[in-house]
Amino acid sequence: MPEEIIRRLSVDGVRFGYRVLPHASDSGAPATEPALVLGGALQGMYGWPQMDDHLGPATDVVTADLPGMGSADPLPPGPSADILRRAVLRIADDLGAPRLNLFGFSYGTAIAFGFAQRHPERVARLALGGVPVHIDEAQVECWERARELLAGGDREGFAATAADALMCLDPERNVHRRELARRYVRRSFLHALTHSPHATNSLYRALADRPDFSGGLSGVPALVFAGEHDTVTSPERQREFAATIEGSRFLTVPESDHWVVLERAFEVAELVARFFTDTEGARVGAPVSLPRQAGAPAGGTCGSGPPGRLRLSARSRPP
Repeated sequence: MPEEIIRRLSVDGVRFGYRVLPHASDSGAPATEPALVLGGALQGMYGWPQMDDHLGPATDVVTADLPGMGSADPLPPGPSADILRRAVLRIADDLGAPRLNLFGFSYGTAIAFGFAQRHPERVARLALGGVPVHIDEAQVECWERARELLAGGDREGFAATAADALMCLDPERNVHRRELARRYVRRSFLHALTHSPHATNSLYRALADRPDFSGGLSGVPALVFAGEHDTVTSPERQREFAATIEGSRFLTVPESDHWVVLERAFEVAELVARFFTDTEGARVGAPVSLPRQAGAPAGGTCGSGPPGRLRLSARSRPP
């Protein structure tokens, strides 16, 4: 395994950093452009080991503590979208990379999508998972309760409420490793609130800033995927968003919810690796075998279906 490289940068006087894991291959040059991974509000540069494993043999894997995350400085007052996009541009420039493969998950999808809209010439491929394109009133009320718990000093209550708000807890819907993911998310929230001096502020901003997914996108190959039981934003809504990206592809991942990157970590990493290396039908790591085909009706409906493999297919607009 090659040694990681940590680089420190700043934008508007706000210090942040990124990590590069150089590609690990005996075959010479990387097979594709560097892959930058952008996660949720509290997911920093050390939260993506599965991407190291799957993308490392093909290219440089780049993860970041963007402003307001991890070891970076807190975000300044006011809207944060522009400074976060410019931080991504600083990373691309510092890498000396004309183009990046960009993967955004959850909160990170807004950063990745906004960057691709403004700098399509710098994005080789765009993968987005768990896109929070629509937050309903029930979700808003749940997050308000969580914020009240945090404001009152009840960190454990906040962590439990926030984790549950991001997960499908319906026992009638099968979610792979649900309880394991639930415990992990709770612990992650608690750890961040305990060890990061500005985690509370970052969470408040993530909850208060409504991301903008309007405006569409063209000229960038794109993949959008959702857990079939995502209760933050339904797969149907995410499919509608994908239809605003010219030529994009959309799929649902069975037996998973918003935390598909935890519940189906191997499959998601393999999916993204295949998309970024244009080897959708070939073996990048081990085969991706899932309990059933992901072409069930959008909207998180439950049910059984025949066994199948997770495949990419050209996106068709919803009816």
